[in-house]
Amino acid sequence: MSRTHISSLLCVAVLTSASALAAGVPELRGSPTQVNGVYSLTFNLSLGSPLPAGSTITCRARIAPNQAGLDLRNQQLPAVPVAAVAGVARVTGSTATCMEEIPFSWTLYGARGGAILSYEIDAVSDSGSIPLLIKTSGPQNVGVALPASGGRARLSFNLAF
Repeated sequence: MSRTHISSLLCVAVLTSASALAAGVPELRGSPTQVNGVYSLTFNLSLGSPLPAGSTITCRARIAPNQAGLDLRNQQLPAVPVAAVAGVARVTGSTATCMEEIPFSWTLYGARGGAILSYEIDAVSDSGSIPLLIKTSGPQNVGVALPASGGRARLSFNLAF
């Protein structure tokens, strides 16, 4: 084989290898979008039976971007930013209300997917030496829309507890 022919073959082999390597390089598709706002959550609980004296109802919620529609090329999803909050419900007779606000600020690629709200409501009795879980409602995962940037999304849930 001539030296020119061998050089041409080597050049093609190198370009093919470089092209194959580039195809495996992770690439986020689309431009980043800054989103921020507040989720105002209200959990209205209808208590099916009275709770033991000294019981507390706790509410936990977290919001994370829904990355299901994210267009990635051979890449794992980027770290998911999570906004979370925990609180205690106000009990009045056979009802309880838990109100939480979760502020968030995320830089997302493809913010069209909205967010995923995860929440859990627990009733805990402190009447013994060790806190005891009496009832639980979660965890639940709900798809929710993103509010307009800088806006507030009000979400209300009526739960039999």
